[in-house]
Amino acid sequence: MNKKIDPEVPVRFGNLELLARQVVEGFITGMHKSPFHGFSVEFAEHRIYNPGESTRHIDWKLYARTERLYVKRFEEETNLRCQIVIDNSSSMHFAGKGDQGRNFSKLQFSVECAAALMYLLRKQRDAVGLSVISDRMELHTNARSSSMHHKMLFGQLDGLYRHDEEQRNKTTNTAEMLHLLAEKMHKRSLVIIFSDMMDNEARPEAMFSALQHLKHNKHEVILFHVYEKQKELDFDYQSRPFRFVDMETGQTVRLNPGDLKTKYVEKMEEYFRRLRLKCMQYKIDFVPSGINEGYEQVLLSFLVKRSKLY
Repeated sequence: MNKKIDPEVPVRFGNLELLARQVVEGFITGMHKSPFHGFSVEFAEHRIYNPGESTRHIDWKLYARTERLYVKRFEEETNLRCQIVIDNSSSMHFAGKGDQGRNFSKLQFSVECAAALMYLLRKQRDAVGLSVISDRMELHTNARSSSMHHKMLFGQLDGLYRHDEEQRNKTTNTAEMLHLLAEKMHKRSLVIIFSDMMDNEARPEAMFSALQHLKHNKHEVILFHVYEKQKELDFDYQSRPFRFVDMETGQTVRLNPGDLKTKYVEKMEEYFRRLRLKCMQYKIDFVPSGINEGYEQVLLSFLVKRSKLY
């Protein structure tokens, strides 16, 4: 669905905004070429048609494609507040091949997705904030909608993107940081989390408690589980001795992957199955987001969630 993205854009232009624009416009154009093309000045967004209201602004072209009734909103200020949270622990710097055939890390994928979402939020006149977490709250900005604020956020994302290789032996405490974030956010918001969730396998209840805290404070939550499928989940290595290095602690171990692949895969599947079930229980959107699979699932999940909030 997406048009081809030039992977050299962030490097060549020194920021992520052009890449975000390419990603978003390629995605939206692929979905609904006519109503979304070019982001007209007058058009704000689509929302689901409510039976009994005027049919004046129904988008019939979109109906022909989707068989669902949507209404166009024009020049209407929206008041969605969105807080994007990026896990910046060392495990997020594990790299694999992306959908464009390039090597990039889970963090870089998360940053590119966050940039695309910020571009969408700005076009829809929504307020957005950014939090970066590891073993501490590295960055936290309140949600705002001004152009200067968006420029600052893109600058922060660009810094994260460019310093990817420098982040080693840095642990994370996602659960504690989400508790802290819940205390900092005093207005109801949509909280979007990008994390590999790799620090909580041994203590999943801590993460469940943190997610429940966000929901208790009336926030809506989307959790994007960012992973590299071939190596991290499928443990797809040759059956020969390897030296594995823990990216967060620096500890090393030598082993033959074939000796424990079955148990490893079973443990990982069980952990994320429990996490998925807890998210369903708390009414949190849990979205698997492989860096090998492109941006579509992230953008589509956001648009679906946003349509439910208005």
